[in-house]
Amino acid sequence: MLEEHRLERIEPHKVKDRFPRFVGRNRNGEPQGYGGGIQLRVLTTDQGAKGWGVSVVAEEKLRPLIGRRISELIDPQTGTFEEALGIDLPLHDLAGRILGEPVYRMLGAKGPRNIAIYSGSIYFDDLDPDEAPEGIPRLIRSCRQDYDDGYRAFKLKIGRGFKWMDKEAGLARDIEAVRAVREAFPDCKVLVDANNAYDLAGFLRFLDGVADCDLYWIEEPFAEDEEDLMGLKEHMARLGCNALIAEGEHRTEGADPPTRYGGYTMQHVEDLYALAAKGLVDVFILDLGIVGFTRWRKVMPELEEAKVLASPHTWCWPIRPRCVAQLAAGVGNVVCIEGIPGETSDLDYSNYGMVDGDVVVPELPGFAIPLAGAGD
Repeated sequence: MLEEHRLERIEPHKVKDRFPRFVGRNRNGEPQGYGGGIQLRVLTTDQGAKGWGVSVVAEEKLRPLIGRRISELIDPQTGTFEEALGIDLPLHDLAGRILGEPVYRMLGAKGPRNIAIYSGSIYFDDLDPDEAPEGIPRLIRSCRQDYDDGYRAFKLKIGRGFKWMDKEAGLARDIEAVRAVREAFPDCKVLVDANNAYDLAGFLRFLDGVADCDLYWIEEPFAEDEEDLMGLKEHMARLGCNALIAEGEHRTEGADPPTRYGGYTMQHVEDLYALAAKGLVDVFILDLGIVGFTRWRKVMPELEEAKVLASPHTWCWPIRPRCVAQLAAGVGNVVCIEGIPGETSDLDYSNYGMVDGDVVVPELPGFAIPLAGAGD
């Protein structure tokens, strides 16, 4: 069916995200605010079929694709061809709509349709507003808002002592925040993300302070280092901490031209594999956009073979967790999804329900995210 359609138009469509509340800062960055803008591309074929998705490449790189058969741009079984990766997500949506299949079915339907999801929007809300910080109660309110929206797992940013507080006071506040969330939400998973704010000694002190909080996940506690990660794992064993270690989002240099891991260098990913082989990293969190949807499809079987779990990084666009949900249901091996509570102008996310802290992938064509004015 795809060979019967030719790409007739590629049109830009800008939309605006809106978080349900002001999102604070992390270890080094300024407050996230209420959301930002996203560049979509709407694809239309000569038969009138449409599909859309995030696409940020320059327009001139897309012009040569006009007039091509859709079957020359994407193979549903393997993904988008190299020359069309600038519209990778829109092409997956378009192909699914033409074929009448959800994206996850095109990918093989190897994973569950219900996938665990955590709120990734719990930043240093306790430090806001600047003129009169509200402290831990504000942080708990943020978690409560997300709990009421269906989330049963929270990823807490830590590392306040890196920039925003005195080092010792920051450590104490990090511990206080985790303990407060654990007490307020005993039925939920608690994850922590330091954005490499700590050194080994400091992070072990943090762990001592939350030893009875049953952490589910520890993300980027410090810069990736085999000796330090070994020390971390040994200390975790002494404390009886079984948290997953998630690494790989942060990169010190980009790949140009792209590698098989997109904008990540081969060395970056090879180093991660080496750490995983020694039992020091459990989950790869390479960014969805930096790697790319099609490349993630190809990488996932390799991770499975290496016995490494995945959770593609999605911050900060609410559309991206839905794309990862389709990836997870399609190829499997995704342990949980980074959720981003919020809405996006002109986009409708209501087809993705929440059940017992899981996001449920809809049984509808494409990514099943209607776009106002696009004919859905």
